[in-house]
Amino acid sequence: MPPQKSDAPPAMGQIDSRLGLSFFKLVERALLLLTAALTIIAAATEVWNIYLKQEVGLADILLMFLYVEVISMIAVFYTGIGSPFIYPIFIAITAIARLIVLQGKDMAPEKVVLEAAAILVLAVAVVIVGYAKRT
Repeated sequence: MPPQKSDAPPAMGQIDSRLGLSFFKLVERALLLLTAALTIIAAATEVWNIYLKQEVGLADILLMFLYVEVISMIAVFYTGIGSPFIYPIFIAITAIARLIVLQGKDMAPEKVVLEAAAILVLAVAVVIVGYAKRT
């Protein structure tokens, strides 16, 4: 026999829980929209700066990748397509790569190796998270 649906109103704790969850979802969405808007403004500013100096460097390209990854991460939260855990790892990989590019000549070789090792660890984490999601 299927369970009978109750016409009793939800308990007060359930209502509080639903209201709290709704509030936090609303705050989350508002902050995601704000983050997207600020990221778009930052990317536009970077494009304008590139236009003004009439030169594109590797650091500029890597910075644009960071902006794209932030927008992609926001899209994952809204669409539910993809793993929300992978994009922050991509952002970390790109940020470390950008740091190596910007400071690589002035850094001690050991520090470059450690940062490259950090990228390797993060890349392995992406593979593990991606594999775990498929199974």
